[in-house]
Amino acid sequence: MSVSEGILRVVLLGGVGEIGKNMIALEYADDVIVIDAGLMFPEADMLGIDLLIPDASYLVERRDQIRGLILTHGHEDHIGALPYLLPQINPPIYATQLTRGLVEVKLNERHLLRQADLHTITDQDVLHLGPFTVEFFHVCHSFPDSLGVAIHTPVGTVVHATDYKFDPHPVDGRPTDEAKIARLGDQGVLLLLSDSTNAEVGGYTPSEQEIGETFEQLFDAAPGRIIIATFASNLSRVRQLIEISRRHGRRIGVTGRSMVNNVRMARKLGYLDLQDGELLTEEQVDSLPAHKVTVICTGTQGEPMSALVRMSMGKHRQIRIRPGDTVVLSARPIPGNEEMINRTIDNLFRQGADVWYHELSEVHTSGHGSREDYRKMLRLIRPRFFVPIHGEYRHLVLHSRLAHSLGIPRDRIFVVESGQVLELGPTWCRLAERVTEGHVLVDGLSISDLDQGILRDRRQLARDGFVIAIVALDEMTGQIAAPPEVLTRGFVYEQEEEDFIEMAKSEIWRMLDDGISRAALNTRLRQTLANLCYEETHRHPMILPVVLTV
Repeated sequence: MSVSEGILRVVLLGGVGEIGKNMIALEYADDVIVIDAGLMFPEADMLGIDLLIPDASYLVERRDQIRGLILTHGHEDHIGALPYLLPQINPPIYATQLTRGLVEVKLNERHLLRQADLHTITDQDVLHLGPFTVEFFHVCHSFPDSLGVAIHTPVGTVVHATDYKFDPHPVDGRPTDEAKIARLGDQGVLLLLSDSTNAEVGGYTPSEQEIGETFEQLFDAAPGRIIIATFASNLSRVRQLIEISRRHGRRIGVTGRSMVNNVRMARKLGYLDLQDGELLTEEQVDSLPAHKVTVICTGTQGEPMSALVRMSMGKHRQIRIRPGDTVVLSARPIPGNEEMINRTIDNLFRQGADVWYHELSEVHTSGHGSREDYRKMLRLIRPRFFVPIHGEYRHLVLHSRLAHSLGIPRDRIFVVESGQVLELGPTWCRLAERVTEGHVLVDGLSISDLDQGILRDRRQLARDGFVIAIVALDEMTGQIAAPPEVLTRGFVYEQEEEDFIEMAKSEIWRMLDDGISRAALNTRLRQTLANLCYEETHRHPMILPVVLTV
C-alpha cells in the first residue's frame, strides 16, 4: 500500500500512554523505518500472561518495505519484543555495540541469531535508508550506550529523544551530547518525540554520582556480605558496583541467568572491567570471609524465579541469606509489582538480613530525566510540533503542558496513545487513523492477540474455582449409562464438598428425570449447576459439563 508523496506518517505502535513496548515506525511513500521493539510486563489481572509486545500487524503487511530497525538502547522495553517479531519481519537491525551484544544474547537463547541481520553503529554514524537519512546523538541513561535519533525526511527532521537525562557526572564519563542536540535545533526540527516518564517529578534527575556516594556509605557500614539486586540490563549500575567493591577490597559474585549472560557479554566487549581473579564462583560466595564478598543479582521486581527471590525463600542452589548480610534492591518498583517486592523484602528480613530499598535510602536513581531535563531538551530542539511519548497518559498530558509553557502552541502539541498515526508535511501535522487497538500477549510458548475471554476465564477460575459434571449416555439407546459424577476444585471448602456434591447429583438426576434431548444436555447441565451454586454460595464458579457416550 503506497503512501502519498509529500506526506510523512509516524505510526506509534507502542510506548505511548503506557510504560513499555516502545515501537515507532516512520513511513514515507513505499519506505518504512522502525525505532525500537520493546516489551511490557503484564498487569496484575492478566493471569498467566508472561509479557506484552506491540501489535506489529501493520509492519507485517509492509515487511518488504522496511529499510531498517534502529534500537536506541538495550533495555527490555526497547529490545525485548525482538525474538517474537523477527519470525514475522526480519529487516536490517542497527544498534550500538553493547545493545547489539544484549540482542545477540537474547536471540541466541531463542535460536534466532543466525537469521538476524545485525549491524553495529556509533553516535558518529549516518545511515541512508531509502528516503531517510539517520544520524545519532549520545544520551545519558541507565544504559551506557544509548542513542537519540535524528531522522531527516523529505518533509523535515524528526528527533526521537528516547530515554535520556542531562547527568553532569555519568558513570561512563559521557554526558548527553548537548552540542549536537543544539545543532539539530538550529537547523530546524519538524517534530520532537520525547520521553515523559518523570513528567510528575520536579527539578533534574539526580546524578549517578550521588547514588555512588550512598553506596560508598553502605559499603563502609556493612559488616558482612553485600548482595545487590538490579536489572540485568542496567550495566551502568553494575559497572558502578564493581568499582566500589574494588575500592573496598571485595570480590564480585554474579548470579541470575540474565545477569550472568549480560555480564559475560559486557566483559567480552570491554564495557565492564572485571578480571577473572575478581570474579567469584557461587561456591566461593559462601566460603570466603563475608566482608570480602559482593553479590550482584537479579530480582528487584520480586520475579518468582529470580535469584534474589529464591535467596529470600531459602531455595537458591548455592547462596543462603544469613544474619549480617546487607541486601540492597537498587531499583524502583514497576507499578503492579509492589506486592511481590514487599513479600521478598519481608522474607529477607525474616532471615536476618539488613535490607535497603528505595523507601529507606537513595539506592537508585532514575535513568529518565525529570521536568527540568525535559525543559532543557525542548529549549535545545525548539520543534515545530511536539508529541510526548514513553509514559502513561497523565505523564503525556503533563509533558504537553510543559511544552506549551515554553511557547509551543497547543494546536502543535499532540497527546495521543499507542496505535495512533500522525501525518506530517513541511508546515503541518494532523491525526490520521488508528492502526491497532490492543496488545499481543506472550503466554508461555503461545503468542496471540489479547483474548479477553481467556483472561476472563482465568480470573473466574482464580476467584471462584470450577465444577465439573460428568454424565455418561448409552451410545445405542441414549439412556443414562451410569450415575452422574461431580468434581470441584477451588469452589467449596473441603468439609462442605461432600454435601455439595450430593446436592449437585440430586439436581442432575431431577433434571434428567424430566426428560431432555442429547443436544440440549450440555446447556441444561450448565444452567442447573450454575443456579445451584449461586443459591448455595452466591458465587459463580466455572461450570464444565462433560457428556460421554459409552
